[in-house]
Amino acid sequence: MASTEAVAPRAPIAPGAASSIDAAWARIGPVLAVLAILIALWYAAAVGLNAAQVIERTLSSQPGWGFADLVKLTLSMDRPVLPAPHQIALDLFDSVFGWPPDSPRNLLFHAAVTSSATLLGFVMGTALGALLAVAIVHSRTLERSLFPWVIASQTVPVLAIAPIVIVILGSLGLTGVFPKAIISMYLCFFPVTVGMVKGLRSPDPLQLDLMRTYSASPAQVLWKLRNPASVPFLFASLKVAIGISLVGAIVGELPTGGQIVDPFKRIAIFAHKERSLEHASAEPQRVRGLRHRRPGAARGRDARGAAQRAYARGLGAY
Repeated sequence: MASTEAVAPRAPIAPGAASSIDAAWARIGPVLAVLAILIALWYAAAVGLNAAQVIERTLSSQPGWGFADLVKLTLSMDRPVLPAPHQIALDLFDSVFGWPPDSPRNLLFHAAVTSSATLLGFVMGTALGALLAVAIVHSRTLERSLFPWVIASQTVPVLAIAPIVIVILGSLGLTGVFPKAIISMYLCFFPVTVGMVKGLRSPDPLQLDLMRTYSASPAQVLWKLRNPASVPFLFASLKVAIGISLVGAIVGELPTGGQIVDPFKRIAIFAHKERSLEHASAEPQRVRGLRHRRPGAARGRDARGAAQRAYARGLGAY
């Protein structure tokens, strides 16, 4: 007599779990789709831009090649016009994990230099912006005289200011991270100042009247009413300032480079190399001039020089 075993039914997916999966896919799906399209366009552009070099260097001497050979070679070039995404990923992995962290060939070393300038400039810019905002809110004179200059300071292109600041601070002996932090501070103090001025003035007039009724001093009004009201404005300004601070650090590295090296030393090294090249290029010309100099012309010049010296001695005797 055959025995039958009851098969347990499969548990259905809970409605809550299905809805959470659908919600996650609704958030992530469009992003992944756009990323896939961008990667596909990147690969197509890499094949199109690198094809001319591959055909000229390799495939021109190999008859019978096809499109698959062209794609394979364009995506594996050593020095491509446009590297493929997988080549960039491999180089990134090698530069991070293939060298010691303190090596200049490691990206973490350069990231640490840029990050230090960014964070230092962000802290200094935040402190400067907060101090200016407190001064502007409590002084009508500073509001009318200083606040317009704060706004006008952002109309000057930072690319024009950065080399000037680097050179001036370098002449004063300030090199390394600090000049780049000054550039970051110059950019990020503005949103903090504007946001904090708006936040410190955000309390309702009735609240200010209530503090005056309690005979609160301006410092007590600042710490107990204005500062708590300005916190949302402060954090909104900080989100803008940290990105601008990174831009300032990168712009500050354009004239000096990413490493912590004195730019004046680089200028001196470059000038020494230029003098060496000029001397090396002038030496063969001098040797050729001596080689092709005629002996008669040399004797004539020596005779004229002796006559001039004798004439000068004769004048001195009189």
